Amino acid sequence: MTIANPHLKFASQAVAKPYFVFALILFLGQVLFGLIMGLQYVVGDFLFPLIPFNVARMVHTNLLIVWLLFGFMGAAYYLIPEEADRELHSPLLAKILFWVFAAAGVLTILGYLLVPYAGLAKMTGNDLLPTMGREFLEQPTITKMGIVVVALGFLYNIGMTLLKGRKTTISLVMMTGLIGLAVFFLFSFYNPENLARDKYYWWFVVHLWVEGVWELIMGAMLAFVLVKITGVDREVVEKWLYVIIAMALITGIIGTGHHFFWIGAPEVWLWVGSIFSALEPVPFLAMVMFAFSMVSKRRRQHPNRAATLWAKGTTVTAFFGAGVWGFLHTLAPVNYYTHGSQLTAAHGHLAFYGAYAMIVMTLISYAMPRLRGIGEANDERSQTMEVWGFWIMTLSMVLITLCLTAAGVMQVILQRLPTDGSALSFMNTVDQLRVFFWLRLASGVGFFIGLGFYLLSFKRRGQDVLTSAAAANA
Repeated sequence: MTIANPHLKFASQAVAKPYFVFALILFLGQVLFGLIMGLQYVVGDFLFPLIPFNVARMVHTNLLIVWLLFGFMGAAYYLIPEEADRELHSPLLAKILFWVFAAAGVLTILGYLLVPYAGLAKMTGNDLLPTMGREFLEQPTITKMGIVVVALGFLYNIGMTLLKGRKTTISLVMMTGLIGLAVFFLFSFYNPENLARDKYYWWFVVHLWVEGVWELIMGAMLAFVLVKITGVDREVVEKWLYVIIAMALITGIIGTGHHFFWIGAPEVWLWVGSIFSALEPVPFLAMVMFAFSMVSKRRRQHPNRAATLWAKGTTVTAFFGAGVWGFLHTLAPVNYYTHGSQLTAAHGHLAFYGAYAMIVMTLISYAMPRLRGIGEANDERSQTMEVWGFWIMTLSMVLITLCLTAAGVMQVILQRLPTDGSALSFMNTVDQLRVFFWLRLASGVGFFIGLGFYLLSFKRRGQDVLTSAAAANA
């Protein structure tokens, strides 16, 4: 135990705290820009020309990626020292990289908001190495280079910690996922002129992140939390983890083919992509069984009931979002009509929230009381507020998903199915879906309120903190 914070096993774990705090700030920003976009769907000139829809969308999606990366890095800095049973190799390096990454992220977002994109591209040297203009990968070339530098420093720090310490299945799976994340990001620098090849390699980043290496990171984080809150033997957890990761990699990597349906790739991908994509719900179902099985077999009643709820919730929501809603339109004959529709947005929202936002919040919920010097868990009042935040956010996201699903089905019926010339144009179709977009906006406001509950749950009265500190030092 550390002298400064007796609730941490190693003092260097404290470097995770600023990563988690900044991740949640960016998460709040992402939700705010999501609300702006939702309002622009029904009030087209809202905040125009200050924040055009294309800029709001770019900021919304980029904040999603960056806050999750901050969450993953914070999770690694917290769990790797415990798994390796030694101090982090260089806490100073972790702090420096935090400020570099944070500054790069803030400046990039300000660039999106304050400078026309074409001007930003010219200003940041895109002419020398063209990498900009691709969805989710809009970051200026100089920002992408900064991300690579941060990733290399981060992997060096984590890698040296592991090399000098204990090797566990959890830490090795986590490290493999993080290395894969960094390697596949390198494809963001490859921007071929041929559109089919461009989309082919673009999915090497986007798909192989979220349906490949990120699942390794998710599995490792889930396993770590479950070991801590249930007290179940590590060997049992590791056996489950092996099975989940194997299924995730087999289905996820080959399942990349479901993105190759309509980009000019060989016809074989219609079969390969459909079959292996249809199997992608299996590892998520295994995660559900894993989490609920471990909790039922637990050997201790952990005081942090909120973290337990997040651990179970992330598996269920990920199964429905990534598994069920992904399966709804993953088969090529169905995808022919649903590709790029509001059904895609429904799947994306529930999948990202369930699989990745919730797993980051799971680890934050578990680790933050310790990082703040409180103990294993927040007080009962704070946990109750956090549980309220969990349910409001999750139910709101379910409503968002259902609204987008209904809109997607209607979009297919009105715009894509008719073959007799009666099909509506895109804009006329959107007009017919207006009620669903209003309901989605209302659900988004509900999600924002739930996030407020979650963030306020970390606010403790001064007396509570003083009492906890006094008890720890007694």
